[in-house]
This record gives sequence, C-alpha cells and structure tokens, in this order.
Amino acid sequence: MKLVTAVCAAAVALAFPAYAQSQNQYQSTAYRGSVLHFVADPATSAQPYEYYEDGVLLVGTDGKVKAVGPAAQVLAANQQVNVVDYSGKLIMPGFIDSHVHYPQTEMIASFGQQLLQWLETYTFPTEKQFADKTYAKSVAKVFLNELARNGTTTALVFGTVHPQSVDALFEEAQVRNMRLIAGKVMMDRNAPDYLLDTAASSYADSKALIQRWHNKGRALYAVTPRFAPTSTPAQLAEAARLLQEFPDVYMHTHLSENKGEIAWVQDLFPESTGYLDVYNRAGLSRKRSVYAHGVHLRDDEFASLAQTQSAVAFCPTSNLFLGSGLFDLQKAEAYGVRVGLGTDVGAGTSFSALQTMNEAYKVTQLHKAFTDTPDERRPLTSLKAYYLATLGAARALDLDSKIGSFKVGNEADFIVVNPNATDLMRVRMQRATTIEDKLFALQMLGDDRAVEKTYLMGKRIYVTTGSQSGYEYNQQYN
Repeated sequence: MKLVTAVCAAAVALAFPAYAQSQNQYQSTAYRGSVLHFVADPATSAQPYEYYEDGVLLVGTDGKVKAVGPAAQVLAANQQVNVVDYSGKLIMPGFIDSHVHYPQTEMIASFGQQLLQWLETYTFPTEKQFADKTYAKSVAKVFLNELARNGTTTALVFGTVHPQSVDALFEEAQVRNMRLIAGKVMMDRNAPDYLLDTAASSYADSKALIQRWHNKGRALYAVTPRFAPTSTPAQLAEAARLLQEFPDVYMHTHLSENKGEIAWVQDLFPESTGYLDVYNRAGLSRKRSVYAHGVHLRDDEFASLAQTQSAVAFCPTSNLFLGSGLFDLQKAEAYGVRVGLGTDVGAGTSFSALQTMNEAYKVTQLHKAFTDTPDERRPLTSLKAYYLATLGAARALDLDSKIGSFKVGNEADFIVVNPNATDLMRVRMQRATTIEDKLFALQMLGDDRAVEKTYLMGKRIYVTTGSQSGYEYNQQYN
C-alpha cells in the first residue's frame, strides 16, 4: 500500500509541479553542483573564495542558507532533504547591480552623445512618460524580468521624479520577493519643467515613500538627488534632512562621470573645492551613500570617500559607451574605497553582469596601456570581477550580512550558471584547468544565455531550457 501511495504521489508530482512543491515545503533543499562564493576581497586576501567542485548549497524552508560545503559532507549531516542535481553547472550567489536606471530600459542602445547631451536627447523625454503609473508598471515588469534573466537578484535603482514610478517598481519587486533598493529622483532645476519638483515637494514625496516602503518585506529606500547640477542647495539640504530622520536609508546619486559635468558643478557651486565636496558640505556622504561612476576622482576625493565609508558604483559599460573615461579601480583599492559593479542601463548596453565584468577588464587594461607607470598597473582578475558583482557589491551596499555570499543565515538568492552554454564556451572550457581560468572565460564569453536559473529566497523565479525561457512568480501580474 505504501508503494502504491508513493507511486501515485510521484505521478501527481510530475503532472502538477505545484503539488510537488507543497509536499516538500517542510523539507530543506540541497542544490548539488559546483559551488562558488566569496568570503573576502581578492585584493587583500590570499584565499578570498570557497569553491567545491562537487558541492551542496543547503537552503531551508525559510529561504535562507543552512549549510554550504562538499556534497558528501553536507549530505551526510543532512539526510532528510530534497536533492536538486545541477551537476556540471556552477551555483553561485546572484549578481548585485550597484547602479541602474529602470526608466531607461526602453532607451537602451540609443546612438551617440555624451552625458549631458544624452540626458537632454533621450533621458528626460523618456522619463516624462513615468507620470503614468500604468506605463511605469509595464516597464518595471520588463526591467525586473531582464534582471532575473541575467542572474541579477538585487539592484540599486533610480526611479524618476514621479513618486508613482517608485511605487510601481516596488510593487513588482514585492511580487517576486526581490531585495531591491530604489528611490524617487529629486530634481528642482536645470531640467525640463515637466520633470521638476521643488525642495519641499521632493522632501515630502520621498518621506512618504520611505514610510510606505523602506524595510517593508525586502524593499529598501534610497534618497535620490539625480546629481548636483539638477538640485539646488536647498534641495540637497532636504535630502540630508531625510538621511538624518531615517538613518538606515540609502543615498544614491552620480559623481564625477564626465569632465563637462565636473566643470558645470564647479560653476554652480563656486564655493566648493570639487564635485564630491558639494555632497560632503550638504551632509550626504556616509555609510550607505553610493556614488555612481567616480571616473575623474582626485586623490583627496578617494580619501574622503574612504573616510566617510561611502561607496562607488563602477559602471564600465556606460562609461565606455558615453566616452566618459576610465574608473581607476586600482586607486580605489589603494584608498580602501568600497566598490560595487553597476550596469547603468540605459547608457550601459547590457543587463548582464558577465558582460559588465567583460568591459571592466578592458577598462583596467586601458589604464595599463595609457598610464606613465604601466608596470605598476594590473588588469582586473576574474576573482576580483566576480567579487565586485557579488560580495563586494553587497559590502558596498552594507548588505553583506544578508546577501552576496553563502554565509549561513544569509538569504538564498542564487543562480545556476552553465559554463558550456554555447558551442564556443564549451570549446574554450575544455582548455580551462583552474577555476580562475573558467571564470575568466565565462566573463568574457558569457551573457544571459549562461544563466539557466535564478532563485530568490530559495524560490526559483526564472528558468531557461534551450531556446525556451520563463518567469515563475505570481502569474496574475503577468
């Protein structure tokens, strides 16, 4: 009788996957494959990662990591578990995007222009449409689906000046149970009238959004002045007021991306000693302050960022696309500045962290080529690249106690990567003899095709099989 019951249950489970999931809800799940995660910065540690060729990531019913290690060891200590076999695949923490604009999803890959012209020609007209929440919601769905398809499980995101743009994004992220940081743009000058708020309204709108969303589920809020030229000193003061009233929120803005932008900032703030000094004087630099780009930072500005525990989002793809310049990662390391990797879509041309790592490597190579001291320069290693997209980004966002690694108790946001996703990758992997070489080949040749599955809090939200792909979450929102 027990055998018949087991056979029937198995048949039902095959026919109705949701039934199978409900039957397993009281058991932990062991994901078996090649498991990789970082425990330290490769720039400062001789053993910055843990790698298990035949490993297991054990996830509890609460969606958190229970154990990680060699398969034989973990399975021997945890026998009453479901085993999901991903042999031949790489299991690693989901990627973290430290800077991205969801309203710019549809204007990705728009031709030409540098930063200031880009804003006037493409960005501002596109963002006007987000006054319509229904429209914002439709873009938010595409944006979050693209993140999942590329293996990104957390992102720090710009909305638009419209509060409803942030509501739409958080609502969609909530459906997926995704850890997301976002904020309403604050912008009270030097932009089209249809995108301007005021110092007072930006404070009131941002405060209401903080109270509505911050720490609700997995949502976190970022106070978001677009960049110094589009905020009056009064508005920057209101941004600082929000940080004082809500000490655990984020501050997210742009810094030293383009030389023309830097000169404009100096004209607008003649009393400042530089671009970063504008934010420092306003009281915006501290832990959980994230500055996108930092391409043209001076030594004293690197030192200031380190002292205030602020972070920089390194956005190589957009910096190359807009011709902004080359971020000095090696100098950031020397000063101890926290750095995460950002796609910066839409000036960035891919949602893929792998492709962003690809471009980051080239930026460091160009630094080596054009410096007066090439022997002192080193290209980005594969270990550092993956660190910047996982644990490094989590540290930059002050979230390494929750995400970015498989530390026991962390939220189980992870991806399953196929290192042989294309014929060319398969040929190249046959020549790879070390994990470092495999990772480098993956970052140079990989893209969304290499990401087979994406999990949030232990629940699969994206899967691809061959040419077929699908998103798995509350279907009423599709």
